[in-house]
Amino acid sequence: MKFFIDTADLDDIRDLAETGLVDGVTTNPTLAAKTGRSFVELIREIAAAVPGPVSAEVTALDFPTMMKEAEVLRAIASNVTIKVPMTADGLKACRAITRDGGMVNVTLVFSAAQALLAAKAGATFVSPFVGRLDDLSQDGMELIADIVHIYDQYPGIETQVLVASVRHPLHVVQAAKLGAHVATLPPKVLRQMYQHPLTDKGLESFMKDWAASGQTILTPGA
Repeated sequence: MKFFIDTADLDDIRDLAETGLVDGVTTNPTLAAKTGRSFVELIREIAAAVPGPVSAEVTALDFPTMMKEAEVLRAIASNVTIKVPMTADGLKACRAITRDGGMVNVTLVFSAAQALLAAKAGATFVSPFVGRLDDLSQDGMELIADIVHIYDQYPGIETQVLVASVRHPLHVVQAAKLGAHVATLPPKVLRQMYQHPLTDKGLESFMKDWAASGQTILTPGA
């Protein structure tokens, strides 16, 4: 499974990218607006910080303006992925951009029917929002299972299931078990994934025993 970071915070992106665990970045207008930065310049810096896809979302709702905005965003860097909403105009833009060789992430997907349309339009990624469904007492992972199952029926579908609105590590594990291709995680969730109290307890015990042995692996001054 690929891990994308869902943030526009450059410090977090650069810090986590150094781990080698980050395959890409997703942003949205809300995350970008919080930075107070120029959107184009922000995406340029993010695209330079990670080698993988960087989702930059159009803000227009009509097809002609979406295409104009996409042209600007695609010119920033080759790894910029155009993020479009799950609307009729968004799907139209998706088809046009992918036919021109660009990458597209169709976002705000909440049903298997929408995901099927996104794949039909040639989307590179489809982003079902599991957390927001859970908030409405619906099972977000059931949607992931449905989309993965549908896509698996058609070898010609190359669209990757990008699990979005991830709230906790269990979402990631469940999505991986279902065969989702990508999970986009808030920095906090990725950091939570390597934490466990038994790991901390075991490490503390190992260090105590090692200190009592009086040994050292490195020679002084090495």
